[in-house]
Amino acid sequence: MKKGGKIVAELFTKQSPLTAGNFIKLAKKGFYNGLTFHRVEPGQLIQGGDPLGNGTGGPGYTIKLEKSATQLKHDVGVLSMARATDPDSAGSQFFILMMPRHDLDGSYAVFGKVVSGMDVVRRVQRGDVMKSVKIVTGTKP
Repeated sequence: MKKGGKIVAELFTKQSPLTAGNFIKLAKKGFYNGLTFHRVEPGQLIQGGDPLGNGTGGPGYTIKLEKSATQLKHDVGVLSMARATDPDSAGSQFFILMMPRHDLDGSYAVFGKVVSGMDVVRRVQRGDVMKSVKIVTGTKP
């Protein structure tokens, strides 16, 4: 991305404690820093969080599909965990939606929503780097 930017998201720690907690843990460890958005479907979604950069990598463990997180809707700006065909195979990869994808409701764990920076999300291109992912508590953008 020629012109960088900031994406700010609210994480749903009450509705999705396991899933949001996993993302927070990885972010605090610096796991996401320097990783790329390896999948971009223009106008639909961007996906990142894979240390291999090809859609097959993860943190070395998986988390269970959180029932409460599957009750949330896949609306514009939602952060949701990517996974393989096994519902309990999410690890570190996540996607951000640019359009509603209610076909994913009930099958993927929603854990947050972009509150500012959707213009940045729409500009992301395949291979763009996440310079850093920071967790800040108790603030509003």
